[in-house]
Amino acid sequence: MEKRIMLLSLSFLLGVFSFAQSVETVGKSPWGSEDEIGTLNMMNNESRLSVLSSIRSGRVYDLSVDYFVGMPSFHSLGDPPYQYWLTHTPHGTIVDNPNGLGEKMNHKVSYTGDAISMYTHMGTHIDALNHFGLNGKIWNGYTPEKHLGDKGWLKTGAETIPPIIARGVLIDIPAYKGVRSLPQNYRVNADDLRGALKKQNTVLQHGDVVLIRTGQAIHYHNAKEYLHQYPGINLEAVKWLVEDRQIMLLGADNLSFEAFPPERTDNWVPVHTYLLAEKGVMFLEQMNLESIAEDGVYEFAFIGASLKLKGASGAPMRPLAIPLK
Repeated sequence: MEKRIMLLSLSFLLGVFSFAQSVETVGKSPWGSEDEIGTLNMMNNESRLSVLSSIRSGRVYDLSVDYFVGMPSFHSLGDPPYQYWLTHTPHGTIVDNPNGLGEKMNHKVSYTGDAISMYTHMGTHIDALNHFGLNGKIWNGYTPEKHLGDKGWLKTGAETIPPIIARGVLIDIPAYKGVRSLPQNYRVNADDLRGALKKQNTVLQHGDVVLIRTGQAIHYHNAKEYLHQYPGINLEAVKWLVEDRQIMLLGADNLSFEAFPPERTDNWVPVHTYLLAEKGVMFLEQMNLESIAEDGVYEFAFIGASLKLKGASGAPMRPLAIPLK
């Protein structure tokens, strides 16, 4: 009887411990109460100079996708699609004469102008730390009651994201598995990451930018195929990258980094909230990693700067990769 009671007590304690471990709470920044950029604080003048000094090639890979009407987006959640329209055309300028200079001048000097409307999380973009929160708070304990106005967040807005220059590493999961792209809804796990790194003979370092290829970018110009139960990374894998490998920034070639349907029943975006709200780790989505993967370039100088959209929860970015070898 005594042994049974001890076992029951141990079981209860393990249950409590397990519950405690699974509690999701917003992280407090080790970089101070005013921090707005999380792990991007790992970057400094010395680290930027170090990676730039290591460049041994003039090749440049553009890791971004193009924007077009009908491009894949989060419209199923009610967010606006990408829209493009012409505001001036050469012949229309002749007819309308908006500059008042007359037909002869407008025949000579043609004028084309255009405008766009879009959700900030479209195409290749970076998620700011205010994009997702937990229990009414975002990273570092900021709250909408104190820090969200009618014109956006007063803390952790996209305008606070600095230009990023760091060592970049590509982890090519389809190449590791011998496929062109990963199956629908496949969840990349920590063993996949370790196996791919070993096959590539690549070692992660503190402060790296880690980009994960799923192969989903091959479907980018077919929105229906691109959006249909795409693969993504799971919670175990990002915890290994953040807690064990101490990376600075993440990125992937799918729409939302993690896979859907969600891997947990109590959180519909557990990877998002873990990275952004708990750990202060930003990440990029909808990258184009095909060319760099085809050339087998796994280590590079990552250079990227996002638009300074004040108060926004994300912003477009055009990241570049310059090989280090």
